[in-house]
Amino acid sequence: MKAILTRLKDFLTKKRMVGNAAELQGLAKADYILASLVNEYKVPGISITVLGQGKVLLQKGYGYSDLDQRILLEPTKTIFRIASVSKPIAATALALMVNDGLMDLDTSFYKYVPYFPKKQWDFTIRQLASHTAGIRGYRGKEYGLNKAYSIRESIVIFKDDDLLFRPGTAYHYNSFDWVLISLAMQEASGMPFEDYVRQRVLVPLGMGRTFAEYPSNHGFWTTDKGISGNFNRTAFYSKNRHGFRKSIPVNNYYKMAGGGYLSTSEDIAKLGQAYLDGKIAHKEVLSQFLTSRKIKGNPTYYGLGWEVSMDKGGRPFYGHIGSGIGGYSNFFVYPELQMVFAILINCTDPKVQTELDEVVDILSNLHASRIL
Repeated sequence: MKAILTRLKDFLTKKRMVGNAAELQGLAKADYILASLVNEYKVPGISITVLGQGKVLLQKGYGYSDLDQRILLEPTKTIFRIASVSKPIAATALALMVNDGLMDLDTSFYKYVPYFPKKQWDFTIRQLASHTAGIRGYRGKEYGLNKAYSIRESIVIFKDDDLLFRPGTAYHYNSFDWVLISLAMQEASGMPFEDYVRQRVLVPLGMGRTFAEYPSNHGFWTTDKGISGNFNRTAFYSKNRHGFRKSIPVNNYYKMAGGGYLSTSEDIAKLGQAYLDGKIAHKEVLSQFLTSRKIKGNPTYYGLGWEVSMDKGGRPFYGHIGSGIGGYSNFFVYPELQMVFAILINCTDPKVQTELDEVVDILSNLHASRIL
């Protein structure tokens, strides 16, 4: 109990949370759950940013970005692998291209990438973005591939494989769909995918600590090409019965659109807030991205690059969960509550989603009681 009160005092001193006694009790419970994940060695570190009505409700780092060096996490500066939370970033860029007339969701993928091997059926950008095109997922060790492919070079991994089903008749989640979309976006815009994303999404939204995970020998790491101020790139961990160890080397650059971006919890929260503020694109365009697709009348709970569903309390949200080597992430936007959650962990799937769901539920209930 003393530890909880100490953390509460720290929160109040830093003016990160305000509210009455009931709110502070709920915040203390959420804080305790997150701190326990570190104290019980379930995760090396966690960064969380929660916004409500555009204001910070909770922003804090727990644990370490580097266990050996004992470097503490900072939610504004510590940069994580965000895994599939990269998809909403890529989907935002795609929505802008559609909004500007540079791409058509219902046009054949081959219009933009005619050199991709023809399949038994045609498929569209919309089908790729909704995971209904029939492209296969990872096989064997492809999940942890460590080859320095460009986006275009990487299609050699799966380009000769048949589609799993006739496009539009089934749903199969995978990241190769977004490799193909990013390739089509490069061809349509005439510029590298990451440059388009930086110019049209990251810079305008002030996401100065979000960027593709370039290979370690890339010049990006020795030049100031889009990084504002100091930053701390976390070490990447995996967990076994003996504890945490550094993750295997992996090259995520080629699949940046599907799972290769680095970011802070603060930056990811900025993306969600931009959607709530209507700063991205026309509503008619965004509604296509934020509406669940249906297969034979049944919802897939996935739009175009966004998970679209309801939580256990029946509250609608859109966002994404990410799980990659050395990183795990939660990103949820609650339009009715005007809330954004961004939670990042520097470890391969640590099996703590139940605890994260509880934190989201506690804070959602607290905020709902204030605004309803």
